[in-house]
Amino acid sequence: MSRKNNPITRRTVLRGLGAALGLPLLDAMKTVVAASPASVEASVSPIRLACLFFPNGVAPKTFHPKGVGVDFELSPTLSPLADFKDEILVLTNLTNKATDTGDGHYVKDAAFLTGTTIHRTTGADLNSGGISLDQLVARKFGHLTPLPSLELSVEPVSTGVDVAVGYTRIYGAHISWSSPTTPLARELNPKLAFDRLFRSSAGDRKGRIDDDRSVLDLVLDDAGALKNQIGVDDRRKIDEYLDSVRAVEKRIAFEASGRRAQYRDDPRARKDVETLGGRVDLYNHDPGRLHERSLDHTESVRLMLDLIVLAFQTDSTRVASFMFGNSVSNKNFSFLKGVKGGHHEMSHHQREKNKLEQYQRIGAWFFEQYAYMLSKMRAIKEGNGTLLDRSMVLMGSGLSDGNAHSPHDLPIVVAGRGGGAIATGRHLSYPKDTPLCGLYVSLARGAGVEIDRFADADGPLEGVDNLDYPPVDHSASA
Repeated sequence: MSRKNNPITRRTVLRGLGAALGLPLLDAMKTVVAASPASVEASVSPIRLACLFFPNGVAPKTFHPKGVGVDFELSPTLSPLADFKDEILVLTNLTNKATDTGDGHYVKDAAFLTGTTIHRTTGADLNSGGISLDQLVARKFGHLTPLPSLELSVEPVSTGVDVAVGYTRIYGAHISWSSPTTPLARELNPKLAFDRLFRSSAGDRKGRIDDDRSVLDLVLDDAGALKNQIGVDDRRKIDEYLDSVRAVEKRIAFEASGRRAQYRDDPRARKDVETLGGRVDLYNHDPGRLHERSLDHTESVRLMLDLIVLAFQTDSTRVASFMFGNSVSNKNFSFLKGVKGGHHEMSHHQREKNKLEQYQRIGAWFFEQYAYMLSKMRAIKEGNGTLLDRSMVLMGSGLSDGNAHSPHDLPIVVAGRGGGAIATGRHLSYPKDTPLCGLYVSLARGAGVEIDRFADADGPLEGVDNLDYPPVDHSASA
């Protein structure tokens, strides 16, 4: 498609049969902004918000950094973030007070981003008590992007009732709520998530699957036409971006082929195949039945994080959430050196040294994946900074120590400067039971949503955007 007489806007996409590939911010797009001030909001580099959740908390005494303010030393659990020390905020002694009701996990996790108390039920009448932070931002800016928000995970929804606490397990699979009664479904299959970003919604299903070529092949002509009208720097940026898309696409195909091979070699899987008439459909097959036999859990997680980065880079969405696992997740982490067992099992350590050590290693693994995502975002140049500079990436859990089931002193980190709204490179230790939702007010404002309060917080969290916040260590009184 020729664009010689058409401007290059932030909404420009490369099109082909069944494909629609968004573009990163180009220098050529800035000219359009200068010529048309009314299009600034939709065209310039926006602020992105990602909310990452991990279950079961962290091993006690392994999360808190030593020292406060800019003079802090990363803890063992946070050590994977060493290269990002200047680009993160570590926040301690924050509490999600409304979730302190005595329940083990579900109340804490389902309301991690709402700051409310969920309705106790064993059925389908879910009610979180409020909307989540990510959806508050999506409500303001979702109409400006192809996808209002993106919700991903790697662990399927658990069903039934947890009789130990009297809650439906469905609560444990949701942190994003567009209304108190509407949890948002998460995409578990990386191929389907990829297609949501880069396959044309107008294309029919037959065309998408039967013509299963790379999206780059499908948009080749359009990409060539675009390169003819942009400068050298923009052409290089396009080439780097297309290479990254293709790399993710290849990894998804490799994982899919590995899953097919595993179905051939696993007796339980063969039974599944027979049930499906000998057909394994990666678009329709229940991802939960694939999940437990995933070949590489780390790769599955990183694929999803890569998709969030690509979605942000192309302004396909400005809001995303990712769940490393559900409430009470007992994902087996024996693939980690020194770990022999499931996550939930290790979180109930009962102060046993061996379990605590394994629990800590699992916690550090989560932050290794977080660091992986941040490295991808920092490598993408955008304007005078990076994609990470223009983002806020929240990482945390609804519990502190999983053995205590406590929502006090939660493990919370924020990366990225939000375009200058967030002052990073510090450990902020607050007085005991400071509302976590104050941070959510700060993040919402950083994203461009002007609110004065959120749940139990009546204002922003002091110090998040203020370098003069006193670096007082409150850990001793926590």
